[in-house]
Amino acid sequence: MAMPLGSGGMLILVGILASVLRRRGLGAGLSLCGLLWVWLWATPVFSDWVRLSLERQYGPIAIDALPSADAILVLGGGVEGAAAPRLFPDLRTSADRIWHAARLFHKGKAPIVILVGGRLPWHTNRGREADAMLRFLIDLGVPGGKVLLERHSRNTYENARETQRLLADRGMDQVLLVTSAYHMRRAQAMFRAAGIQTIPAATDYEVLEGRELTLLDFLPDARALKIGSFALREYLGFWFYQWRGWAD
Repeated sequence: MAMPLGSGGMLILVGILASVLRRRGLGAGLSLCGLLWVWLWATPVFSDWVRLSLERQYGPIAIDALPSADAILVLGGGVEGAAAPRLFPDLRTSADRIWHAARLFHKGKAPIVILVGGRLPWHTNRGREADAMLRFLIDLGVPGGKVLLERHSRNTYENARETQRLLADRGMDQVLLVTSAYHMRRAQAMFRAAGIQTIPAATDYEVLEGRELTLLDFLPDARALKIGSFALREYLGFWFYQWRGWAD
C-alpha cells in the first residue's frame, strides 16, 4: 500500500468517495494528488534520479581491487526456479548478481560461494531461489562442491540471521557481499547488525549517468513506475529496519 501505485490509487479512490458524499473540492484535490503522485514515480527522469541516489553510494569496484574473504555471499532476487513450462531457471534483471559471484570465484577471491534465497509463501510452485541460483552458477563453471545454500530465508532480515548461523557453524566471519547496487545500503546495514563482516561487491547498475534526456523521460512509463517503486521500497525498508534495530 505504501508503493506509489497503491498509495496513489488509494488517494484517488478516497477522492471519488468524497465527491460522492458531495465534498467535491476535497474529492477533486485528493484525486489530483493521487494522480500526480503516480505520475511522478512513473516519470523516467524522477525514477532514475531516485535509483541513482542509492546506486551512487556503492560505486563499482574492479575485481582485482577487492580483497579476499572467507566466502562470496550472493543475495537472491535475480533468478526464478524452473517451474512448468520452463526447463531452466528464469533470469531476471538482477541476475547480474550470479554472474558477478562467478567472476569473483574464478578470480580466487574466496574459496566458497554462499547462495541465499528461500521461497515466498505465494510462490509455492517455483521452488527455492537458492536452488535455482545453484543451477545457474554451475553452468557458469563454479563446482557444486564449492557452494553452500541458505534455502529458508524469505527477506533480507531473515537472510542476515540465517547466514550468520551458517557462517558461525563453519568458523567464517568475513564475506564479499554481492547484491544489486540499489539494494546494497539496506543489505549491508542488516548483515552488519547480524555481526557479519561484509565487503561490498555491488553489481547490477541500472542507471546510466550522463545520458542525454529526451521528451520521453518526462512522460509516464510503466517500467519507470515499477523500478521506481523498488527504489522507494529500499528507502522505506531501510528506515523501518533501522527503527526496529535490525539495521546498523
